[in-house]
Amino acid sequence: MEKKIILITGATDGIGKITATTLAKQGHTMIIHGRNRSKAATVCEQIKADTGNKNVNYVLADLLSMADIKRMVADLKTKYDRLDILINNAGAFFNKQREITRDGFEKTIALNLFAPFLLMQSLVDLLSKSTSARIINMYSAMHKRGGKPDFNDFQLEKSYKPDRAYGLSKLYLVWMTRHLASELKRNGINNITVNGTHPGAVATNFGQDSDKGFFINMIFKIALNFMDKPEAGAVSSIYLATSQEVEGISGQFYSNKAEVEKPDDKYWSVENEQRVWNYLQKTLKAYL
Repeated sequence: MEKKIILITGATDGIGKITATTLAKQGHTMIIHGRNRSKAATVCEQIKADTGNKNVNYVLADLLSMADIKRMVADLKTKYDRLDILINNAGAFFNKQREITRDGFEKTIALNLFAPFLLMQSLVDLLSKSTSARIINMYSAMHKRGGKPDFNDFQLEKSYKPDRAYGLSKLYLVWMTRHLASELKRNGINNITVNGTHPGAVATNFGQDSDKGFFINMIFKIALNFMDKPEAGAVSSIYLATSQEVEGISGQFYSNKAEVEKPDDKYWSVENEQRVWNYLQKTLKAYL
């Protein structure tokens, strides 16, 4: 496969780090995103040592800050003349008490939905310079567990629960992935594809540090004993980044076994998908 320039968010730990290491072994130029400079630099050196690939660099941003994402994008554009693959891997399951970012956004929606949306929209020009660019969004089987969306309470001021916030953020990400695929096609941009995948239940630190309430905390702790190894969670994202089988395919969703699957469309409609898209465009207009 032609060597690619690949950006992975949340790549200093867990599935993101495993994905980055595997792709670096294949000889691709890797851009590791992290929040902490020291940790990101250490991970880059580890990957270089483990793979022999010296083309491993990092970028820094707090993805809870839309302004910081904008700054990171500007930094990327000064360093790279194209981007071939964007893997929106970063995500989180937050606390039982609703929290907001410095921008005033609910944290789960901000990180799991707003951040990948802003990155995709802001990096389209770099991606369009690739002969064949791919966007890979990490959703979750939890998109089935958020309950019925309330578009009058998008920021969950009235109905916040950590599992609802996480589930809805991933449901909206499914809809956004599908919509972006259609938007690109409508605009005649045929060299960028966008697909989604989920890692399945794997034993990482995901969600272990947040206080989700006693019952959910206990489930997260016990479940670790029954989960697959973290390497299993990276299979589908690596497949979507490198396989010739998905060349030109867009708007699809893949299981943790790298097989096409249909997401839960119980609450989906063309109108609801458009509502989410319009909300994102309006809410993040200042950062686009």
